[in-house]
Amino acid sequence: MATQAVQIAGNDPLEGWSLPAWIYSDPEFFEVEKDRVFAPSWQVVCHVSDIPEPGDWHTLDYIGESVIVARGTDGEVRAFTNVCRHRGSRIVDGSHGCAKKLVCPYHAWTYELDGRLSGVPDSASYPDFDRAGHGLAKVDIEIWRGFIFVRLVDDGGPSVAQMMAPYEAMVAPYRFEELKALGRVTMRPRTVNWKNIGDNYSDGLHIPVAHPGLTRLFGKGYGVEAERHADRMWGDLVDQPSANWSERLYQNLLPPVPHLPADKQRHWFYFKLWPNVAFDIYPDQVDFMQWLPVSPTTSLIREISYVLDDDRREMRAARYLNWRINRQVNAEDTALITRVQAGMASRSFTVGPLSDKEVCLRHFCKRIREIIPEARRETRPAPGWSHA
Repeated sequence: MATQAVQIAGNDPLEGWSLPAWIYSDPEFFEVEKDRVFAPSWQVVCHVSDIPEPGDWHTLDYIGESVIVARGTDGEVRAFTNVCRHRGSRIVDGSHGCAKKLVCPYHAWTYELDGRLSGVPDSASYPDFDRAGHGLAKVDIEIWRGFIFVRLVDDGGPSVAQMMAPYEAMVAPYRFEELKALGRVTMRPRTVNWKNIGDNYSDGLHIPVAHPGLTRLFGKGYGVEAERHADRMWGDLVDQPSANWSERLYQNLLPPVPHLPADKQRHWFYFKLWPNVAFDIYPDQVDFMQWLPVSPTTSLIREISYVLDDDRREMRAARYLNWRINRQVNAEDTALITRVQAGMASRSFTVGPLSDKEVCLRHFCKRIREIIPEARRETRPAPGWSHA
């Protein structure tokens, strides 16, 4: 397997070791992660093609917050917390919808699509009330190549464009800005810590062992590398026909894609943006994945496929076969991460050694230790450490 490691200054004695098992189930560590890792991170809500008309909106719920992105009457896309400024009620329900105005179902306070508070029933009973200062609370928003990202806290970290800068030239031919949803968002609950999901998705060593289908399709020649804010994995379809009918048909039916260069016609690559957003990029489609923390030992995988307009029968068949193949891979991954989460509960396991080839895992561990230094402790500290 080809690998490329991030250069790490200094000689950290923990560089070749995993994160300690206790932080994959500890409630106090989980609360610190929400504040230090997730609140300042960029999270995908949807694609601009999902909210094409004024009034269209999508929501994203995570770490106790609900964020709504809406297209205004001026065509602009904005983001707000989905919370009424009167009594704190949730305003809209569900993952998406369309509305001329955003009306709170509790007391009918009404907000324009640009967040302005425009209607307060019995407004005369609120003396000296500053309506202009009580619009919906704004949330940082960035649109990167058509995908809408939000961020709860600005800690001075990089933009999404800056995070993906090393790979912009690779992504450009795939015309992300023109993508449209294929199907709907799938929400898959998992009884594991969010880090176990991310660790698995950035681990190339398990593929030849636990994913026979992917090995038949791509062989053992995976590439893996880690940049400061993004990981990449990649491979090419092998010429040897698979013994599995779905895989073999995918190999045979995947048609040429005119807008892609020759070396990308049978190429696959995967990007994981810090800390929990990923894009699986194939010639036929782009799969978006996001694993959101729910509790110290439960998570929610949020995913959907996006495609370019292409009515060819071969392309439709290839996309269906891609789904079938990935359904099996997801089942295999679910079994693997469940086993790891269960094993981490053993008092016999604390940390494990990392191979020189596990560059993405090494980099992730380093980032977590930088942000939360208690992750350097092999065993669980006494309760209250986060307040000391």
